[in-house]
Amino acid sequence: MRTFGFSEFLFILEAAKWTLALSAIAFAGGAVVGLLVALARTAESPLPRALAGGFIQVFQGTPLLLQLFLIFFGAPILGLQINPWLAASAALILNSGAFLGEIWRGCIQAIPRGQWEAAQALSLSYVSRMRDVILPQAFKIAVPPTVGYGVQIIKGTSLAAIIGFTEITRAGQVINNATFQPLLVFSAVAALYFALCWPLSLLAARIERRQAAAHAR
Repeated sequence: MRTFGFSEFLFILEAAKWTLALSAIAFAGGAVVGLLVALARTAESPLPRALAGGFIQVFQGTPLLLQLFLIFFGAPILGLQINPWLAASAALILNSGAFLGEIWRGCIQAIPRGQWEAAQALSLSYVSRMRDVILPQAFKIAVPPTVGYGVQIIKGTSLAAIIGFTEITRAGQVINNATFQPLLVFSAVAALYFALCWPLSLLAARIERRQAAAHAR
């Protein structure tokens, strides 16, 4: 039986690059979906608001693990061949898009009503109002919660281990099956997640403090 040593730790550490890659894909794709959801949620027409609301209810109201299962095991039933990379990316993008969309919807609606009315008084179209007046201001408000949500995305990638995607958690499972030393193995896994997430948490808190100080002036 193997013992947990430096080479085993390196195997888990190497898997961190796949955790980061999956997190980057989930964040980038989720940002695109989230922006569309946020714009739909604040649209003037009731139809996009209803569709976006339904999307959010589905993906916020069901566990991410279940979404992974449905995509990974459901796609072949529909005749689509899908690997763990694609399944994990799709599930995390849709899940992140739902949460980021709701975060950004709140930031858009936090813009003072006077800004909206001023843009309308200038006879700006909806696209121009959002692009030139509302979204630049909402972006500043959205930075701290968006950076903070990045921590949730990194931690959420651990669920991809259940469908065979080899990231930090899955690598830990492989090493634990070889060494039967779960305390050491999963302590190392937890330490790696902490090392990835803690700087983002500090960054989000710092940005939030700087914004609070700027508003207090």
